[in-house]
Amino acid sequence: MSTLPDVFTDPEDSQLVADAKKDKPEDHEFSYTERDVILYNLGVGATAKDLQWTYESHEEFGALPTFGVIPQFAASSGVSLGWLPNFNPAKLLHGEQYLAIKSPIPTEGNFVNETRLLEVLDKGKAASVTTIVYTKDVATGNVIFENQITVFIRGAGGFGGKRSGRDRGAATAVNTPPNRQPDAVIEEKTSASQAALYRLSGDYNPLHIDPSFAAIGGFDQPILHGLCFMGIAAKHVLQSFGAYKDIKVRFSGVVFPGETLVTEMWKTGNKVIFSAKTKERGTTVLAAAAVILIDTDMMAKL
Repeated sequence: MSTLPDVFTDPEDSQLVADAKKDKPEDHEFSYTERDVILYNLGVGATAKDLQWTYESHEEFGALPTFGVIPQFAASSGVSLGWLPNFNPAKLLHGEQYLAIKSPIPTEGNFVNETRLLEVLDKGKAASVTTIVYTKDVATGNVIFENQITVFIRGAGGFGGKRSGRDRGAATAVNTPPNRQPDAVIEEKTSASQAALYRLSGDYNPLHIDPSFAAIGGFDQPILHGLCFMGIAAKHVLQSFGAYKDIKVRFSGVVFPGETLVTEMWKTGNKVIFSAKTKERGTTVLAAAAVILIDTDMMAKL
């Protein structure tokens, strides 16, 4: 059974960060059923024609790989950041997400999330905080998912400590697209109700549904969840190149429900680098993104 260390110590950390890392969050239990799997799949654009993702009796029924962000969401979102100077949750931005699929994804079960502060960087006028979460199957003890979530908090810097993060492999890879035409491009128009549907998978932030909250955030209308359009783009990669064992993205823009997401993909060895933009505005919304493709022979042995 894999487990996270109690503390991710770093000699470059300031005392403030070192103390925060010692505050070990409680484990968070999470259960889901086939219904939750179908709801998530629908939330990232699966349709009634995709029976393997929307019909529980289909012989290949299963969760899309990015379902792995769902069981950990409450655990990672619940990590206290109040120890940061001038912390204001309204100034928090979801910067990057890394997800590794460690075992075949069950379609239902009981799970427990172990959460730790992994890395904290002082960016001067902002803080960068990365949390790591292991999601384990209670019945087997197996780690199903690993998530690394990086958030940026504007106005919360200046506390001392390291400014540059360590190389964490795929989780921090730059993933610059090759200087050539994409190997595959998929466009998908999101629904005007995409955020209203996706939020039922657990992210009830009113920014994504309530126009008055969106206005406070400086948006003319509610915006789509970043993890939603990450899931849509990741579905495009899956459809184009097959299953993958991990995915990393950087959120670089917003998507409004109803806009068209354009995913451009470049295959280089066992890696697919991709980016996503809105067709209507030409805004890049996912950058520095890639998946590592699965060795299908290895998965068959799991």
